[in-house]
Amino acid sequence: MRSDVLPHGCLPRGLTREQAAAYVGVGVTKFDETVADGRMPKPRRINGRKLWDRLELDVHFAELPHDGETEVELPEPEA
Repeated sequence: MRSDVLPHGCLPRGLTREQAAAYVGVGVTKFDETVADGRMPKPRRINGRKLWDRLELDVHFAELPHDGETEVELPEPEA
């Protein structure tokens, strides 16, 4: 069984950076860029651990433009 799948066959709700990148279909470097520019959500924290909410990833992914559509101007990321 894959380590990122729970025993009952579901993905966990909280995903590591690597899992979140794979979930949306990009590498970690591109995923980091999309988090920085707001196309993907920021992680949540459990103590010192950063996890991405799979459902928030779904919402952000659904808001990405389809091929051939103009990308919406995003606000500059906060410092």
